[in-house]
Amino acid sequence: MEFKVYQFPADAIPRVDGDASDWTQVPDSYAVGTDQLWEDSGKYEGVPSDTIDVSVKVAWVKGLNRLYFLYEAYDDYWDFAGSGIKNDTFELVVDGDLSGGPLIDRFRENTEVVSESQAWRSVHGVHAQNYHIFTPARDKDWCMLWGPAQWLKELPYSNSSYNHHFEPGDNGKLTLEFWVTPFDYADPDSPDRSTESVLTEDEVIGLCWAIIDYDDADSPKNSGFWNLSRSHTMYGQASELVAFRLMPLEAELRPSLQAAWTFEVIDEEERKVVFEDQSMGEVVKWHWDFGDGSSSNESNPIHEYEDLGQYVVVLTVDDGNETSTFSKVWDVSFK
Repeated sequence: MEFKVYQFPADAIPRVDGDASDWTQVPDSYAVGTDQLWEDSGKYEGVPSDTIDVSVKVAWVKGLNRLYFLYEAYDDYWDFAGSGIKNDTFELVVDGDLSGGPLIDRFRENTEVVSESQAWRSVHGVHAQNYHIFTPARDKDWCMLWGPAQWLKELPYSNSSYNHHFEPGDNGKLTLEFWVTPFDYADPDSPDRSTESVLTEDEVIGLCWAIIDYDDADSPKNSGFWNLSRSHTMYGQASELVAFRLMPLEAELRPSLQAAWTFEVIDEEERKVVFEDQSMGEVVKWHWDFGDGSSSNESNPIHEYEDLGQYVVVLTVDDGNETSTFSKVWDVSFK
């Protein structure tokens, strides 16, 4: 099964403030509900919505390596009075490059060579990350980031906000907004040596979550482990996550025609540049003005500048009905 990650336009990035109104534009087809989960410890058959009822929407913004989440949940008993890990929890696992494999120390495959303590730094949370997000968090951090790279749960790599009006032991609805940054390599000590996952339109990422529900203030054991994956150990095995596709903008948000382009200098000495059309729409004609008196009608031309200088490059595209133009001022420069 494959789920969808909604793309927000760059001018409508959701504000993380616990107010779900930013998400009203997201179609219901993007929501992953309680009916998609199963209670994999055998405590329940089916999903009794009077006990727990959740809806999760996932989104992204093209150009930002962030995953945005709207988590809305009704629970008949909210447990969050303690200061430890016994807390109603949204457990999220992210594998941004779909690399799979173990992501916690005890699932390491080379047990004869690497000890569990060594794997804590070399394996745990390095290529995929596990967030135990407390729902809600009171007088404690918003999540337990499982692994040594604790910088992952702080700005500028994540953020969160809650909205709820209940006390421990009450029933009621909770709204949680948050975003996280997935990493292909998360250094245990610092982001300086780490590599963000590059989120790319129409690519698939590995993603999964479980709802850990507590309904007894006197018992340390959970009352349910509601899992999106068909495998209980998805919390430590990235290969057991679920496929989520990074979707393009919905059709009603896309202009019929909009010129856009990028470039790369492939030979600095010879001032050779490759230009790539990234226009939106059904383009049938291209016209490039390279800013030095030269032009091209190719879609993705290569151009060599004779002189040093700073150039205004303009692309005009045509779909047969209308045209669109986009220029960049001095982005292409040689000195």
